[in-house]
Amino acid sequence: MSHRLRRPLVTAVLLWLLVAIAQAASTRPNILVILTDDQRWDALGVVQQEQGANALFPWFQTPNLDRLAKEGARFRNVFVTTSLCSPSRASLLSGQYARTHRVLNNFTEYPNDLPGYPRRLHESGYKTAYIGKWHMGEDNDEQRPGFDFWMSHRGQGNYFDNEFNVNGTRRKFPGYYTTVVTDAAVEWLGRSHTQPWLLVVGQKAPHGGPIQPEPRFEHALDAFPIRKPVNLENYATAQGKPAWLEESLPTWHGVQGPLYGQKEYDRFVRAYLATLLSIDESVGRIYQALERSGQLNNTLIVFTSDNGFVLGEHGRVDKRTAYEESLRIPLLVRYPPRIKAGTVVDPMVLNLDLAPSLLDVAGVRSLKGIAGRSWKRLAEGRGRSIHDAFLYDYNYEKQFPYTPNVRAVRTDEWKLIRYPHGDGSPDRFTAELYQISTDPYELLNRINDPAAAAIRKTLERELERQSRRAGPESMPVYEGIVNVLPKY
Repeated sequence: MSHRLRRPLVTAVLLWLLVAIAQAASTRPNILVILTDDQRWDALGVVQQEQGANALFPWFQTPNLDRLAKEGARFRNVFVTTSLCSPSRASLLSGQYARTHRVLNNFTEYPNDLPGYPRRLHESGYKTAYIGKWHMGEDNDEQRPGFDFWMSHRGQGNYFDNEFNVNGTRRKFPGYYTTVVTDAAVEWLGRSHTQPWLLVVGQKAPHGGPIQPEPRFEHALDAFPIRKPVNLENYATAQGKPAWLEESLPTWHGVQGPLYGQKEYDRFVRAYLATLLSIDESVGRIYQALERSGQLNNTLIVFTSDNGFVLGEHGRVDKRTAYEESLRIPLLVRYPPRIKAGTVVDPMVLNLDLAPSLLDVAGVRSLKGIAGRSWKRLAEGRGRSIHDAFLYDYNYEKQFPYTPNVRAVRTDEWKLIRYPHGDGSPDRFTAELYQISTDPYELLNRINDPAAAAIRKTLERELERQSRRAGPESMPVYEGIVNVLPKY
């Protein structure tokens, strides 16, 4: 072939490739992740309706979140591998266990060199933005790794009148946190975007310590009765429970303590749920913004939380434990091109799975060496289980000395919980064994039941196996339950 003929051919091929790349980019979904803080899996109207006679608050309504579930997929068995804000948030971003990414407590920053889905999407041509609560590290509000736009703040943030760092400029934003963050998200969505985008919206609600609803919702639930959970007082050693549960009752995380400054249990639960009325309204406003801009059906919407929350169960008002209320979180996913409306997913899914799933839907290569797996096929209604068991890690915190070290393994049917001391000596507290399939409220500890001896041994081996797979750890030495109040 002559040079005269070859040149137009090469040019034509290059033009074809450029067009193909542009077309591929145009079909890639936008990605919106809405992340709440401390929202348990059943704090959704659709779940309360589903639970029927077992519902704790059957009158609770979340119409916009229910719409999201109706128009997409609702995952019913989603778990965190560490029920603590910062470790779980790092796991959501990276697809790794806490012992791997090393964000082991709420005071550790997300490592700048740690791979995560935002950076991978950014490298593949996505515009990326983070708005709201980051909560990894107490002092840093600088640019968040992988995001070219950020509006965030130091530490926990407050329910009212926060200072945000907006792309390097600090500004005070008066008003309620959920509203301020939603306003910013709606404004960003209304901008002209010439490339696919990722937006992560990090809300503070319904985080405790103390819980503060938006004023217009403060008394919205006062007329509704609060039903106490069946396992509210299931913490006595006489019932086979470990002694640390009773020891922690008068502490900040116990039902006999100050309840985050709200001394009435009923009021505490109503305040928790009332903050979610603002969250639900926020989701509705974001829906409207996507509809106005014509981006709704080309946007993968994910709604989830960083961990669950214990509302009195087992004598606790916190997370940090391996009990179901602490472990389980909501996960709603909407993307009409690939996900059929009304899909319900029952197989086990983890917070570790968010990163590989988003990359999978976007058609972007996944992260190397991660523990998470994509739930894309499950959401599309054509996949099998991606986990048959998982490891739960929690490390004792000197700043919040109300919970010992926890190591647990959960399968579809069973859960084994251990409380290692941290120095290699024998565990100081009774281990726990529950058959979740028949005992969902974890009322009967079967650790010493001869009929469960075989499954106990099996789970002990599985815990060791899962721990080896997750990698080496550095466990702190447990120093005991201390009845002191944290400084906020």
